[in-house]
Amino acid sequence: MTISEQLTHDLENVLFGDPWYGKPVYTLLDEVGFETAFEKPAGSVHSIADIVLHMLAWTEEVLDRMNGLTAQLPSSGDWPEHGEPSEQKWQNYVNDLKLLNVNLLGVIRDFPEPDWNQPIKDERNPELGTGVSFEELVKGLIQHNIYHSAQVALLTRIIQIGA
Repeated sequence: MTISEQLTHDLENVLFGDPWYGKPVYTLLDEVGFETAFEKPAGSVHSIADIVLHMLAWTEEVLDRMNGLTAQLPSSGDWPEHGEPSEQKWQNYVNDLKLLNVNLLGVIRDFPEPDWNQPIKDERNPELGTGVSFEELVKGLIQHNIYHSAQVALLTRIIQIGA
């Protein structure tokens, strides 16, 4: 299996496949109503909507890096503000995340195999996730998605128990 095939498989599995640890990202998000998405339980730093916007921002940044742009914080910010809650906004956030990942998966599938181990252009900065190879960049995004999907699952559970 090529690196492109492996990374495509791994990202698809986390997003909408059958990961061994539990529900994939899209299943978790499809089970969240907009009231739950914007609720921030006592003691929580972020709502589910905040987390999805953060995931969306970093997926966009990874896609930009894969397309040769200079690494930076996401153009919309690390933790974009969601503004006033609405059902339409929530659906847009989830749909935007799905569409962006369709684009990213296309780039991953078509990425030149010899270039996966090439470093992205910037020096190592762990906070920005820079100075890594393209393969490490995509693996990092996959890990990022797993981490935040666990937060979504826990917040959903906390909100349901509190309801």
